[in-house]
Amino acid sequence: MKRPLVIAVLVALTALFVGASGRPPSSQWVATWTSMPQLTEPGNLPPAPFTGADRVLDNTTLRQTVHVSVGGPRIRLRFSNAFGGAPLPLTAVSAARPVGGHAGVPGLVPGSSVPVTFHGRPSTTVPMGAQVVSDPLPFPVRAAENITVTAYLAHGQASTSITSHPGSRTTSYLVTGDQAGAPDLPGATPVDHWYFLSGVEVLSPASAVAVIGDSLSDGRGSTTNGNDRWPDVLAARTSSAVFNQAAGGNRVLQDGLGPNVLARLDRDLLAQSGVEWAIVFEGVNDIGTAAPEAAAQTADDLIDAYDQIITRAHAKDIRVYGATLTPFGGNSPYDTPEREAARQRVNTWIRGHFDAVLDFDRVARDPAVPARLLPAYDVGDHLHLNPAGYRALASSVPYGLFDHR
Repeated sequence: MKRPLVIAVLVALTALFVGASGRPPSSQWVATWTSMPQLTEPGNLPPAPFTGADRVLDNTTLRQTVHVSVGGPRIRLRFSNAFGGAPLPLTAVSAARPVGGHAGVPGLVPGSSVPVTFHGRPSTTVPMGAQVVSDPLPFPVRAAENITVTAYLAHGQASTSITSHPGSRTTSYLVTGDQAGAPDLPGATPVDHWYFLSGVEVLSPASAVAVIGDSLSDGRGSTTNGNDRWPDVLAARTSSAVFNQAAGGNRVLQDGLGPNVLARLDRDLLAQSGVEWAIVFEGVNDIGTAAPEAAAQTADDLIDAYDQIITRAHAKDIRVYGATLTPFGGNSPYDTPEREAARQRVNTWIRGHFDAVLDFDRVARDPAVPARLLPAYDVGDHLHLNPAGYRALASSVPYGLFDHR
């Protein structure tokens, strides 16, 4: 072979196997969807007859849909028993495609259901306080696809302390008996919560962005089954995975609805697969629930906590982007002069100390009254945003923040 031809072949092979990034392509397990595990409050337990005096979901099929961010040829599932008062026995689990590709529907595309195994077995038991990761599943998924996960619990969980994510904004279904493989669940009971399922991982060359937040990221004010929370919209704008570890009422410093951020950081960020970046958009509940006379100290404590988050994430080579806290002027009971001063102090610090800043305050505030949300983005309580507001937040995130270093 002549030398110019040899060189041309080598160049072509290099381009094929290295790609435009200049790095050899490789795949890793990446978190493409998550739900932050929480202890289920009594009002969010499964409705009768699915909750008994000392047991939940006895002889029950649970069908849930989730919205992945990036796709790949294989997936694996995570189930959490972080807050369970007893071991969690999963008798059978399957993954399938929902009818029409829709979120929050009970029907499956015929022939799409694939059994999930755990170390080669169809069943598993998740110990108290633990989680379990399934075997890799030959179930290709596309970016922004909805998938269905069905679990059957022959004997339920022998406790009313269970792990869930109440703010799913997605409808799940409960029905008595083993109907894990049923193509539809006529007569099933709908519930707008996720139970036990805490993550979907995909085999992908992408890296992941973790969102650490409260109800503003969990999607209060977004559309049920619409997948229009701001992290969903952000996921559609980037080739990286975006997974949402937010919960309504959550706080950075103290437990609220779910453990505080400093306590949950290892599980919800550092132990997740394929994470390269984190967005921290949380602190408004810390300020809003502080006594007015304690608001200044709360601001100082939040700043210390953010510094801890950055330090711990950097130790895992994760870049941390800070989102400024959006206005709550006019909200009762959050709105006081002392709390607004604390928000401003915290935002000033955020703008100068993270690896990059997402200035959500600037995006969402009313230019005429900067302590208040822009009316067009206000869901009505002067704290949470509507879908237009969430689109505005996601659209303000600069391109390039999630490029490989």
